[in-house]
Formats: sequence, structure tokens, C-alpha cells
Amino acid sequence: MSGYSCRQVECKSINTVAHALSGNMVEWCLPQDIDLEGVEFKSMASGSHKIQSDFIYFRKGLCFGLACFANMPVESELERGARMKSVGILSPSYTLLYRYMHFLENQVRHQLEMPGHYSHLEAFYDDKKGVLPDSKGTPTSQQPVHWLPSIHRYMYPEMKITHPAGCMSQFIKFFGEQILVLWKFALLRKRILIFSPPPVGVVCYRVYCCCCLANVSLPGLGGTVPESKPFFYVNVADIEMLETEVSYVACTTEKIFEEKRDLYDVYVDNQNVKTHHEHLQPLLKINNADKEKYRRLNDQRQMLMYSQEVGEDCSSCEEDLFILFFMEQNNRIFQTLMEVSASQDKTLTADHARGMGLDPQGDRSFLMDLLEVYGIDVMLVIDNPCCT
Repeated sequence: MSGYSCRQVECKSINTVAHALSGNMVEWCLPQDIDLEGVEFKSMASGSHKIQSDFIYFRKGLCFGLACFANMPVESELERGARMKSVGILSPSYTLLYRYMHFLENQVRHQLEMPGHYSHLEAFYDDKKGVLPDSKGTPTSQQPVHWLPSIHRYMYPEMKITHPAGCMSQFIKFFGEQILVLWKFALLRKRILIFSPPPVGVVCYRVYCCCCLANVSLPGLGGTVPESKPFFYVNVADIEMLETEVSYVACTTEKIFEEKRDLYDVYVDNQNVKTHHEHLQPLLKINNADKEKYRRLNDQRQMLMYSQEVGEDCSSCEEDLFILFFMEQNNRIFQTLMEVSASQDKTLTADHARGMGLDPQGDRSFLMDLLEVYGIDVMLVIDNPCCT
């Protein structure tokens, strides 16, 4: 997230345990004086007792977390036959957390087999710890600082994917043409909530992919438009926080969220994308322009695959292709809208819509919402004139 003002990284190590009688609790952490309220539920998704292992991205205040979970059968009546733990870290940026995935996986296994031995976690914290500035930008301690590399402000940074086929490839295969529906909702900065039972790790990657759909690299566009925030995993403890958000993408394993319609605009259950807002219903329909974009995306993916040498890993290239495909599409739309807005008659026609890769009739409501969200002053003349 290039919009984050801090460029310092603070690593906070956390060890969470699911106790058979007491429920989830933070067993150990460094530093010891940080606020970790709710982290015991963020780092161990609801329903995790049914699976053997998982990983989970989440958000805690201004920080992002990555935790690895493991479940080991034990011969213990006190633990009711199963020992479950998560080991995680917190940082101001989620983009570098993947580097520590292997370490966390090893450590959670270590904690299951040798509970209470934290020397490796202590050494990790001492090596990686930094300092976060307070709300005024002043460092809160004199601990060592580890600077993050600068990130292009318009590009979502790298997030290494452990899935062998790559994050974007799996995202496309899972949703198919529905990614064009998600693209429109993401570009409109809607509140998107993805439901899935555990494991939740791959679903956290879908959150990231949804945010990538909305990238725009044109400067000066929509300064008042809320950013597309990846909240990753959320649970019922996050309800109060979500009530204040006007735009986000998140995932959950808790089905009760479906009933809380005031918390989201778009609900995704498996490949089923739906919205309870009547004015957004037309956006759920796949039109001819959507099918053409999906065909072009797949054609480009096929060309990329054919161009790779045998045995060469091209997953990262495919992710670049995915991000650039939608960024170029978005840039074309907004470039046209800004040019029309700067013209004398400010009239947006069906030819303009087709030139932007949109369906003049099928995308009419999408265009109207887009103009409203981004505050672009044009007259939409498709079917019937409509002043915005």
C-alpha cells in the first residue's frame, strides 16, 4: 500500500493458542506492551479446528499481520485431543510479510511440538524490530529502524504467492468472467466481502487480487475518492470497525456476516457475486463488452505462456500481465472521461463508451455510478440524456 505514510517497519511477534476451555488467547508476544486486543481471533480463523494447517493475512489498526496456523492431534484430555496454535507477525506493510511465511510455518510446528520455547521468536524479533511513528509522525522509541524500499505510488507492490500456479492465475480460473463484475465493483470502491469456509489463506489472496483490479496510474484523479483497502480476514470482532468504512475488500469464514447487510455492498460466496442494493443489480450481468475483455485477457495469457521457455517459471510475469491489463483498461476509461469533461460540450456518447471498452447500454448504470463516485462532470448521452 503505497499510500501509507510511514516507511519504517516494526515487526511484532505473536504466539496465539486455542485453549480447549478458555478459547483463543495470546500466549506470548514481543514487545509485551502493545495492544493486541482481538488478534487472538484474527490470527486463528473461525472454523480452523476442522483443518490441519493454514495461513492468514489480517489487519490490526494501521498494521497488517500474517499468521501461520497448525493443528496437531495429542493424547491429552485437557486439550481434548488437539493442540492448535498460530504464530504471527505485525508490520505497517503487508507487501513484505510473505518473506517470513516459511519461518512462521516452522515456528508454529515448533510451538506445537515444544510448547513454551520462544528463543527463535525472540531472536527473530530482535533482528527485525523497528519503530513506528505516532500520529504526529514522531518515532515512539529509539529502537533501530529498518527502512522499506520506496514503492511506486500508483502500483500495488509485489506480494509473493505460494500457490504454485500464481495468485492471479488461480483468481482468473476461480471466478472466470465474474472477475469483470468484481472489477466494476472494485473500481466503484464498493465494500466487498468474500465468504469462504477454512482454509482462508487462498481467500486472502483473492482480497489482494480484487484490490489489484482497481489500479489507476493517471495522476490527479479523484483526490477525494476513498482508496481500495485490503482488510483481508475479518470476524465478528471487526463489526464495529467495518461500520465506519466506506470502502474495503475483506474475507471471512463467518456466515453470520451475510445477514448484516449494512456492513457490505457486495457479498461473494464461492463464485456467486451478489448485492442487495437495487441500483447495483445491473452490474451483476455479464455483457458483450465484458466477454470481449475476458477473451482478450485470456489471449494475452496464452501468448505469454507460449513465449516462455520450457521449465521457466512465468507466474510472476502472469501477475504483471494481469495487473497491467486492468490498469490499462482503467486508464483508458478515465483518460476518456477527463478529456470529455475538459471539452466544450462535455457530452459522453455511445462511441466514447465503445472506445473505453464498455457496452453503451449494458454499462450505462456503471458509467453513471463511476461519474458520481469520481466527481467527473460530463453529460451522459446514451439511450436518454442524463446530466451528472
